[in-house]
Amino acid sequence: METKVLTAHVPLPLAEKVDELAARLERSRGWIVKQALSAWIEGEEERHRLTLEALADVDAGHVIEHQAVQAWAASLTRRSLARRPVGERQVDEQGRRRSRPAVRVPCAGEPARLPLAWCNL
Repeated sequence: METKVLTAHVPLPLAEKVDELAARLERSRGWIVKQALSAWIEGEEERHRLTLEALADVDAGHVIEHQAVQAWAASLTRRSLARRPVGERQVDEQGRRRSRPAVRVPCAGEPARLPLAWCNL
C-alpha cells in the first residue's frame, strides 16, 4: 500500500502521551498515530452515516412531536420512569430496532421533532 507523510503540530502533553503509549506497547510513534487516526475517522464516518439515516427518517415523517418528548422527560424521576413517547417502531431488514444519533433542527415557526427511533430504543 502506498503511504503519504502527514505532519501535524500537537500540544506537548499529547505528544508525551503518544510517546508513553508507544513505549508501553512497544510500538512506534507512527503506529500509535495511525491507529488513533484510523479509529477517529471510522467513528466520524459512522456518525455521518447515522446522521444521514436520521435525517431520512425525519424527511419520511418518522418523527414524534417535541412536546411529547418534553413531557416524558419532565416526568422522569429517580424512583419512577415514565413510558417513553410511543411512535411507529422502526426496524431494519433483520427485524432489529434502529437507533438514530441526530435531531433535525426545525425552521422558524416549525415544531421540533425527533426521529421516532430515538423514542423506541
